[in-house]
Amino acid sequence: MKHLTGLCNVPASDITSILDMAAIFKKELITPNPSFAASLANKRLALVFFENSTRTRFSFEIAARHLGAGTLNFSASSSSVSKGETLSDTIKNLEAMQVDGFILRHPSSGAADLITGITSKNVINAGDGSHEHPTQALLDMFTLREYFGKIENLKVIIIGDVLHSRVARSNIYGLVNAGAQVGLCCPVTLMPPDASQLGVTLFTDLDKAIAWADTAIVLRLQLERASGGYLPSLEEYSVYYGLTDERLERIQKHLLVLHPGPINREIEISNHVADRIQPPGYSKSMLLEQVTNGVAIRMAVLNTLLSSGTNPEKA
Repeated sequence: MKHLTGLCNVPASDITSILDMAAIFKKELITPNPSFAASLANKRLALVFFENSTRTRFSFEIAARHLGAGTLNFSASSSSVSKGETLSDTIKNLEAMQVDGFILRHPSSGAADLITGITSKNVINAGDGSHEHPTQALLDMFTLREYFGKIENLKVIIIGDVLHSRVARSNIYGLVNAGAQVGLCCPVTLMPPDASQLGVTLFTDLDKAIAWADTAIVLRLQLERASGGYLPSLEEYSVYYGLTDERLERIQKHLLVLHPGPINREIEISNHVADRIQPPGYSKSMLLEQVTNGVAIRMAVLNTLLSSGTNPEKA
């Protein structure tokens, strides 16, 4: 692999290799092994973020530093972009500074694929428009495999604004490719027009969806959708599609719950469901575990693309 711009065409064997490597790196996060630090020694990575981010930006930066790489943090608001510089010129100028790879977040779908055509360096998509967010899906898959011991035949329901979600797209591609059964649950106005062609099961009734599923990935509701004609109101969305204790109790179902963050509390997910990391209850939240796993996954992705084949098991 030279780039990771999405999971749409990534072979299942490559996904498995990244997940296996992440398991090794997660142990290193808990019990540091100094020999891992040499993996990306003398490498420089440009974190080129045109959108705000907390979890993704910081976990990439921490992952790079764990592997010995330096990072250059780019902010559009304080760069020449504010003077009219194009994305292409920004990338070319950063490449001229001898960076070894680009981690890009951009509001336009396809931006990551675009820059693979103008740079000889490695490109990792950290989220582009409503297209894909591959490392988020990989960390979700890693979290599920760690908890259940497998991904194949798991029933995974993705709930919320699927139409505009890059997280949903990458999870659908990755999970289906890995043999999971994937369902989508959302209002018809937020269902992608090509959903029936994605190899998934479609739901508009949340109770039926969670009764079917082993685990749920709850998407952040982009609040502007309520005023954009997609939803009558946030309150009605919460009533029909909010994941709550009361809803889980009605069907007597234990559900593993994931969320990419940030969360809108008491809209797409209740406080109790978001915060429950221990029984008793009908759900278990993996939100903070996902954050930890995000560092391990991003270490694995960086190592795979930039380390010239270094195997962490032999480090």
